[in-house]
Amino acid sequence: MDPVTLILILFVVALVLFATEWLPVDVTALGLLSALLLFGLLKPKEAFAGFGSDTVLTLASLFILTRVLLRAGVIEWIGATLARRSRSATGTLRALLGTVAGVSAFTSNTATTAVFLPVVAGMARRAGIPASRTLMPLAFASILGGTITLIGTSTNLVVSGALPATGQKPLGFFELAWVGVPVAIVGLAYLFFVAPRLLPAREAQLEDSLRAYLADLTVAPGSALEGVTLRESGLGRDHGLTVVAVRRGEETVYAPPAGFRLLEGDTLTVEGPTERILAGKNTLGIVSRSEQKLGSSGDVRLVEVVVMPGSPLLGRTLREARFRERYGASVLALHRRARQVERLGRLRVQVGDVLLVQGGADRIDALGDHLVVLGDLTERHSDLKRAPLAVLLFAGAVLLGGLGVVPLGVAVVVAVALSLALRLITPEEAYGAVEWPVIVLVACMLAFGTAFEATGAAKVLTGALSGVLEPLGPYGLLAALFVVTVALTQPMSNQAAALVMLPLAIGTAKALGYDPRPFIIGITVAASNSFITPLEPSCMLVYGPGRYTFLDFVRVGAGLTAVTFVVSLLIIPRIWPF
Repeated sequence: MDPVTLILILFVVALVLFATEWLPVDVTALGLLSALLLFGLLKPKEAFAGFGSDTVLTLASLFILTRVLLRAGVIEWIGATLARRSRSATGTLRALLGTVAGVSAFTSNTATTAVFLPVVAGMARRAGIPASRTLMPLAFASILGGTITLIGTSTNLVVSGALPATGQKPLGFFELAWVGVPVAIVGLAYLFFVAPRLLPAREAQLEDSLRAYLADLTVAPGSALEGVTLRESGLGRDHGLTVVAVRRGEETVYAPPAGFRLLEGDTLTVEGPTERILAGKNTLGIVSRSEQKLGSSGDVRLVEVVVMPGSPLLGRTLREARFRERYGASVLALHRRARQVERLGRLRVQVGDVLLVQGGADRIDALGDHLVVLGDLTERHSDLKRAPLAVLLFAGAVLLGGLGVVPLGVAVVVAVALSLALRLITPEEAYGAVEWPVIVLVACMLAFGTAFEATGAAKVLTGALSGVLEPLGPYGLLAALFVVTVALTQPMSNQAAALVMLPLAIGTAKALGYDPRPFIIGITVAASNSFITPLEPSCMLVYGPGRYTFLDFVRVGAGLTAVTFVVSLLIIPRIWPF
């Protein structure tokens, strides 16, 4: 088969798989790389070059440096300081959103949202403002901030790293700020004045007292529940727990009657708030089997984590996913927005489920980015004494790399080495902080970009596109590419959408005699516009606590996308002429 036809077929297949996520994005990317090798479209040296590229090393180092800042409590300190100095609740919430956008310009969107979520929810509660009117703006502010610097999002770095292979100059550290700052300012104004009118007034489900969990608890020897009926146990009346089911041996009784008598070894599926479940465990002699098997030695933490898109747990029960063996921690309970009368052990994990997880501090820190910590229920304080050193290393790397004193990759790798040497982070935590699926995706897609150019497929496809898009003119072309990128980035990852569109935009621009730079900038900004659906990790973090629906994101996110689109089209051609 002709190489051009073959690679275009692979391109379409990859596009469909990225959009549907029938396979995890990193698995799709590895499959694509394997196909390129098997069909002889790339030599092994070319195919594996992406894994040793500056982009991949820089990305991995930045993931680790962000974890160093979080471990030192730097971002929490910023949020707490703003909260303490609050005078006007509305003014302080707006200041927090502005701070979130600023912090997100240099750190991960997801990490920034996760850290500020309890701060913003707490302030909204004290001010009597429904959390649903503050949490979505929080997620959107973190996304807006990512368009300001080269390291604001991994998408920016991915685009910059892919440019040299196409004959283009990499993005400057603050080059995107020319459009990113105006977009962030106008976007924040939209979040301050327009979004609250569009958002529903719903109370938060962030607090323990409001979040109902499902837990499997076993009647231990000597338990106060042994030999008593459910009515006599007072589980509902005195302890605020609803018994959904009781498992005895191989038999499960759903919605057991009040006269049902409990025996040693019975496993009760109960529903209730976190503190009620924990109190019941402590006073009634009922235990979590997974917790028993795990043990409780060392520095044990109890955290709430939300399941993100791409998690290997999705579609499996916790036992099938081997959660305890995989993560070295135990799931005590599970919360789901739509209540299901089912045993915890039989529930298949879904996106947005919140798990109550207990485990050693090192294991909790290494859960990965598909299980994002929503709240820490243990008394665990950050080591703020190390915060100045963490900030110094991060700021030093950013300044040296941003000013061009040394390459950014060199600056961040040295900062990581110093963080490890000074014990600001352990090697295990450092490896756990890296988003490996993103690393694999980027490395594989860089190789695909090389094959796309080398086989002439890019020239064929862009030649066809240029014929269709030429009548639109440069502004129309920029608008069309922006809209298509925004459409692609809703169902698929931002990085994949950007890497798919980049060679098409550059090739079409060259074929029509335009400078590719404005179209590169447009695609980079558009790829971060994941406002219309809650599939962006930052949005998934607030989806459950804010009690949002899918249509809430469409209603508010469409307007913010339109604002970003208009500002970008006004700014980009003036800074980067066609």
